Amino acid sequence: MILDEEPTKRSKGHELGCDLSAISSDELWHRVTLLEAEIIRIKNEIERKDAGRKAADSLFGPKV
Repeated sequence: MILDEEPTKRSKGHELGCDLSAISSDELWHRVTLLEAEIIRIKNEIERKDAGRKAADSLFGPKV
């Protein structure tokens, strides 16, 4: 097999602002799925950090 004949590998990620014109519809849907999963992961981390901050504020906040 010649190196030029190797099948193209699906990209594992997405670069913001990249040119989408040469990417197939199936690949674009795959990227959408990956990005939606990443959004959920980020939102879960925000919630976890906010809960930690609220717990610290209730423990160390000013006593009234």
